[in-house]
Amino acid sequence: MTSPGELERTLRENLRGEIDFGAAARALTTMDASNYRRVPVGVVAPRDADDVAAALTVCAEAGVPVLPRGGGTSIAGQATGVGVVLDLTRHMNTLVSVDPEARTAVVHPGLVLDRLRDAVRPYGLTFGPDPSTHSRCTLGGMIGNNACGAHSVAWGTTADNVTELAVTTYGGTSHRIGTGWAGTPDGLRELITGHLGPLRTGMPPGFSRRISGYGGLDALLPEHGVQVARAFCGSEGTLGVVTEAVVRLVETPRAQVLAVLGYADESAAAEAAAGLLPHGPLTVEGMAQDLVGDTAARLPRGGAWLFVEMPDEGAARALLRAADAVDRALVTDPAEQRALWRIREDAAGTATRMPDGGMAWPGWEDCAVPPARLGAYLREFRALLAAHGLRGSPYGHFGEGCVHVRIDFDLVSAPGIARFRTFSEELADLVVAHGGSLSGEHGDGQARAELLPKMYGPDLIRLFGAYKDVWDPAGGMNPGTLVRPARLDENLRFAVLPATPFAGEIARCVGVAKCRATDPGGASVMCPSYRVTGEERHSTRGRARLLHEMLAGEIVTDGWRSAEVAEALDLCLACKGCRSDCPVGVDMATYKAEFLHHHWAGRIRPLSHYTLGGLPDWLRLIARLRAAGAVNALARRVPVPGLDRERGGRLPELAREPFTRWWARQPGAAKEAKEVKGVSGSGGAVTLWPDTFTQYLNPAAGRAATQVLHAAGLSVEVPTAGPVCCGLTYVSTGRLDRARTVLRRTLDTLGEPAGPVVVLEPSCAAALRADLPALLPDDPRAARLAGAVRTFAETLEEYAPAWRPPHLDRKVVGQTHCHQHAVLGDGPDRRLRERAGLTGELSGGCCGLAGNFGFEPGHHEVSVACAEEQLLPALRAAPPDALIQADGFSCRTQIAQLGGARARHLAELLAEGL
Repeated sequence: MTSPGELERTLRENLRGEIDFGAAARALTTMDASNYRRVPVGVVAPRDADDVAAALTVCAEAGVPVLPRGGGTSIAGQATGVGVVLDLTRHMNTLVSVDPEARTAVVHPGLVLDRLRDAVRPYGLTFGPDPSTHSRCTLGGMIGNNACGAHSVAWGTTADNVTELAVTTYGGTSHRIGTGWAGTPDGLRELITGHLGPLRTGMPPGFSRRISGYGGLDALLPEHGVQVARAFCGSEGTLGVVTEAVVRLVETPRAQVLAVLGYADESAAAEAAAGLLPHGPLTVEGMAQDLVGDTAARLPRGGAWLFVEMPDEGAARALLRAADAVDRALVTDPAEQRALWRIREDAAGTATRMPDGGMAWPGWEDCAVPPARLGAYLREFRALLAAHGLRGSPYGHFGEGCVHVRIDFDLVSAPGIARFRTFSEELADLVVAHGGSLSGEHGDGQARAELLPKMYGPDLIRLFGAYKDVWDPAGGMNPGTLVRPARLDENLRFAVLPATPFAGEIARCVGVAKCRATDPGGASVMCPSYRVTGEERHSTRGRARLLHEMLAGEIVTDGWRSAEVAEALDLCLACKGCRSDCPVGVDMATYKAEFLHHHWAGRIRPLSHYTLGGLPDWLRLIARLRAAGAVNALARRVPVPGLDRERGGRLPELAREPFTRWWARQPGAAKEAKEVKGVSGSGGAVTLWPDTFTQYLNPAAGRAATQVLHAAGLSVEVPTAGPVCCGLTYVSTGRLDRARTVLRRTLDTLGEPAGPVVVLEPSCAAALRADLPALLPDDPRAARLAGAVRTFAETLEEYAPAWRPPHLDRKVVGQTHCHQHAVLGDGPDRRLRERAGLTGELSGGCCGLAGNFGFEPGHHEVSVACAEEQLLPALRAAPPDALIQADGFSCRTQIAQLGGARARHLAELLAEGL
């Protein structure tokens, strides 16, 4: 076999696309969304079909396997490989053409499904199959796995919606396949005609979700029309590389309506699902209480539910009348429909978290049985789980008998892995006994291919091997998958990790890749730097993969000193968006702080870590010297060391008088609650936290908050015995020991607050609520302070519920702070704005400044690009008289520097109204 160095040189000589055999590129592709890990030789991003053919020729001559890869969201391990990975998302990601009359589209394999759906929506068309990963999965990956999704009840699988494929095989030969034998490899027709008997009588009884193995092989029978493209779907990259596809489109129903049906339990819902099919539903999705959790309060009564989407309201009402459900609801509002569907779409991640905080894993994610057998199957499945002491929360496409579940396997210890194998074998027997398919949607990969003989028998398994050999005689395409497979209990990704808490956190990332969604719409924040760069290493998943490989030490070999990890984390804004938006709660901001803590231990850090990371100390010193004016004047002429020059190397202006100095000058009576019309007496005392930004940079927000809190009948206290600080800037620069020192000093200074602690700056409130107890887990004062922290709006809602804010009657635009979105939530803020007559929505996403990030050298371009996603367009589109709100100081600074406008804290807007 050719050496990696020689292979890389040869590929560079023959391809126009990128070739990367470096540690970072390999580390990013060791895993997909499964339990498995395989280390590739290198990564190639071909520019077109000619590049694909060249890569397959070079690799075949070198004897190196090839793995085509799209979004990397496969859950069975088929998107991991030991040879060269073809990244088809970098360049081969376009929509070639659309024919609205014929209802077809020509696509490249790396095109993300949602981009296709967006492009054909103006024609009233869509692509029928829609996996829950529709915002990041690719058409090539869907073809490889024969993906389905929620609407397959109406529109079928990917194989049902593909008419032609351009395929290049190992060695560089190109084929154009559709219906009939034209374009097929030599020997395929002879193979099929020589095995008509086994194909007609040996295949398990057909139902819509028979996805396992080469389950579409009977499409090559003459009575089925010799549908070669259809048979190719679901081959999981084992036969060749799809370079172009012609896909069918379907008409989008004009007014989908969602019927939500409540049932006593999961079995009742499962048994009812098949009976709903004659009503012509577009979807019949099922889930039970153990998956839905607290969201059940928004659903009809019951212990399990069916989400049934109908093409119009009349059909939906007829279904409701016919359904034998405990309770029912009709949802016509599109926004409410989207909110409910998000529960289902996030299930692949939320099902990974057990109620006690433990983790559950894929592996038996998508078995399917005929819908009429689903209720009985689920009862026996639950019993099998209990017999092995395992837990999982089934959900899925009940209308087609397809069940998704994540199970709390122990995939680290030898006994746990042995139980995983035994359970897998017994579950395969159970599925086959019910006439089902080991895979009903996502393919077999390494997780189930070893067990395919249970489903198909030895004759068909031999035919599968011969089928692969016709397409891939050298065996170079994704070896170890489907045919002559690897064992289901080898190559597990957890085996390489050390037994540490940090490693356990990194392992949380299961790879569902919601962070790779490129649409910044709505309130989602994750992952701003990926949306700007489009590079996997700048996604939350990519960073988690690099940290995983850093801990493994096989590819990334220099541990905490890793330059590859440092580079990837450099563009992490520490926005914490992943903490809330990632379905499994990956918290990359915390992981980044831990990495920087170790990475710079015992070394001189970047200058910005001292200037920006130590900002509270510097500002406190300047205030003590009463030198704010002199510093401001100097900063206008001399750039601050360690700050980005594209921002002028300047920090925002320092206030001449810190907030606590102003507070100390106020007469005692001014600090007490006043009798206010509509408020019965005092609502009690609150502690107003003098955070660094309010204290030294924007005391106006503190003064305004004091005025509003007094008006609401609350007494205000401000800590003045000494400096208090949340430690945020030290955490964000990875100076965790210093952060702990600062937080202990803060707790000593503050003592025990008598009531709520009002924190105006969202990033500081988030640090006190989340980072403080994590950094000082053994100090009970930390948990008490974290529990006392309230935002400005939370305080008014909880402690002055009868207060009526001034009615401003104005449109408002601006930015919701990303830490507020991720840690604190903005429900009380929305309600307070509504009561104050402030109409409109604040921008989601991230403003791009993100504390120290936007001021650090090399970050300006990304910072501006993040602001251009939502914030700056919203400001430009706002009417001239609109108020601009941004509770975060970083957000206000970004708006001032890039938008040329003055934003204010909500407290300031309300105080002005008073």
